Amino acid sequence: LLLLLLLLLLLLLLLLLLWYAFIWTGTVSFSIDYNKNCFLKDGQTFQYISGSIHYSRIPRAYWKDRLLKMYMTGLNAIQVYVPWNFHESTQGVYNFTGDRDLVHFLDLANQTGLLVILRPGPYICAEWEMGGLPAWLLQKPNIILRSADTDYLQAVSNWLAVLLPKVKPWLYINGGNIITVQVENEYGSYFACDYNYMRYLRALFRFFLGENTVLFTIDGNTDKEMTCGSLEGLYATVDFGTDTNVTEAFERQRRFEPRGPLVNSEFYTGWLDHWGDSHAMVSTEKVIRMLAEMLMMGANVNMYMFEGGTNFGYWNGADHDRRYRSVVTSYDYDAPLSEAGDPTDKLLAIREVIKMVRDVPPGSMPPAIPKFAYGFVTLKKVGNISSVLSTISPTGPVKSQYPLAFEELKQYYGFVLYRTTLPRDLYEPTPLISPLNGVHDRAYVSVNGVYQGLLERDIVLVTNVTGKQGDTLDIFVENMGRVNFGSKINDYKGILSNLILGKDVLTDWNIYPLNIDEAIAGGWPHSESFKPKSPIKKEQLFGPTFYMGTLQPNGLTWDTFLKLHEWTKGQVWINGVNLGRYWPARGPQQTLYVPGSLISPTQTNNITVLELERAPTHLKVLFMDRPLLCYDHPININMKTKFGNDGP
Repeated sequence: LLLLLLLLLLLLLLLLLLWYAFIWTGTVSFSIDYNKNCFLKDGQTFQYISGSIHYSRIPRAYWKDRLLKMYMTGLNAIQVYVPWNFHESTQGVYNFTGDRDLVHFLDLANQTGLLVILRPGPYICAEWEMGGLPAWLLQKPNIILRSADTDYLQAVSNWLAVLLPKVKPWLYINGGNIITVQVENEYGSYFACDYNYMRYLRALFRFFLGENTVLFTIDGNTDKEMTCGSLEGLYATVDFGTDTNVTEAFERQRRFEPRGPLVNSEFYTGWLDHWGDSHAMVSTEKVIRMLAEMLMMGANVNMYMFEGGTNFGYWNGADHDRRYRSVVTSYDYDAPLSEAGDPTDKLLAIREVIKMVRDVPPGSMPPAIPKFAYGFVTLKKVGNISSVLSTISPTGPVKSQYPLAFEELKQYYGFVLYRTTLPRDLYEPTPLISPLNGVHDRAYVSVNGVYQGLLERDIVLVTNVTGKQGDTLDIFVENMGRVNFGSKINDYKGILSNLILGKDVLTDWNIYPLNIDEAIAGGWPHSESFKPKSPIKKEQLFGPTFYMGTLQPNGLTWDTFLKLHEWTKGQVWINGVNLGRYWPARGPQQTLYVPGSLISPTQTNNITVLELERAPTHLKVLFMDRPLLCYDHPININMKTKFGNDGP
């Protein structure tokens, strides 16, 4: 028996030696051939046809389904972002479990037969909150993000020292499926243009991933972006959509990379939506025509997005050009796979194009996950913010003479309540003014619990209030997502400058950080232990108020879509999971995607709604079997007439 064990051990050692020899002799390799202008995989010419998918926007239970559909379309690779703030929401606390299990996602892709183009940032854009950068970076008030600022570099170094060793075993040259790794993201679009920063990142990536890893950059299709975003030792690629001339775009790449493969790293199959936009769509005909042109010329193409998914919770980003514009909850993106992972006509057309250049897997496309219309659920009022304050802010208030930002409170997402008292009697409507546009992003104003109006960043800077001296003035502030692109990503939240009431500067604040998600995840308000501390007045349906209801089980765990008809704006939780924001009054999105994986087939399903402005008298919500993403509410038509397509 001992001899047999020794023989088995020797055989194992021999196999390991053969494996290492297999790797180090170059048989397993991925590189750039600058003579043949192509990628080489295991010494053979290789062209990738890839699609972007974000594990952070898809429930873990559906990762395998989405990856299989991408593989069956004919893709041989996927492109994946790693959002830093998704894994390190609190400084020094790392989460790679559950829906954040990056290694499991890479493993599933590998099992499916898909190579990976990894985009670990540290900045990713992606229409994701703060472009993936964690909000705790803003505790340093003068920090210059995405630069050689020492505080920023230290945080980046700490993060990459955790992340990159996790992904190194998954490099193709180490036996995994990661063929290329992006350094930073579209850096040429950022104002800093700091080559020392890019050199520092290049050194970090080389240190952790080795000299043989193909590192690359992606930038927009302009000389300025390519100039500031590219760096020697990082292969420069471009991104562009259907409104661009293919030949001219690749000629620009050639000016920065005279030799090597042609690469469109983000070929746009659709586009994102902001609240107040019309739903963005890109025609299938344009997509397949340009895709065919690029593939036939031997270019490597990644389709962005192939499936967008959903901005669950508070993870949506925002843009700020002429004004602040928050991204909607749905990241459907008019992509080949819908938000719910359903194959579309666009996907089937793309599959036919891919057949022109390579074999696609035989067999039919996996079907869509079933949908079900669970019907109406009637909610009941729980109470306004004041009545549940001890539950959602167990630590109590922070006292300050002047308002503090979310970041100063270490309350990075969601909501904060700012409370003070009226300094004098206000018998006539008196303007409450944010003179420096200091409300980021939307504030709901109440006096003694009675809703008075709102303030909104860049749009509504004045609202009128009435009351008596000593009355409680509550300003409930919503963070609607930090800017994810451009020079304004240092996007602080809360009340950032003094508010003026008539002729008085408001002072002496009690500021309540609100931990709503933790309370709801813990069973509130459905738990039997919860009892309202004051009588609930059903007729008061204005201002920030919680509502609750239950969806009874029917044995199914099918996907569904929640429509909040005549509700105004707010947040929804199902069984303690934050589905995201709804805002049918602004549109275009009218339904929220509810993955079937969140629904219990046997236990009562808890629904919690935080309505911020006005609830309907019927207090009903509807579970449908299809999404509504394109609806143009009359308010949108009026806004477009006044302000143009971008809204107010």
